[in-house]
Amino acid sequence: MQTNITSTASYDLLTLSGEVDLHYSPTLRENILGSLKAGKPLLVDLAQVSYIDSSGIASLVEGFQTAKSAKLGYGLLNVSSPAMQVLTLTRLDKIFALYTSTDQFETALQA
Repeated sequence: MQTNITSTASYDLLTLSGEVDLHYSPTLRENILGSLKAGKPLLVDLAQVSYIDSSGIASLVEGFQTAKSAKLGYGLLNVSSPAMQVLTLTRLDKIFALYTSTDQFETALQA
């Protein structure tokens, strides 16, 4: 897994690529919670994720719960097909805010 965090004026964009598994999920968790604890909304780009297991999903869920508690925006961007299969199986596709563009996320933050 590779990660890249880009900060904008209103939110952080965490871009993931490769496999998100037990080996890399602690890094994912650290990145997600780091942005949220700094008080910034977070958008996680999953377009280049080729595989995600339950530990990766758990990190995303923890981020969702942390953001909700802190009243911060949180969403998933361009979810890849393999990641969407897991989200659909776990019915988390109904829980997470899913976006196809950063503009959609920015609009949701302003609402």
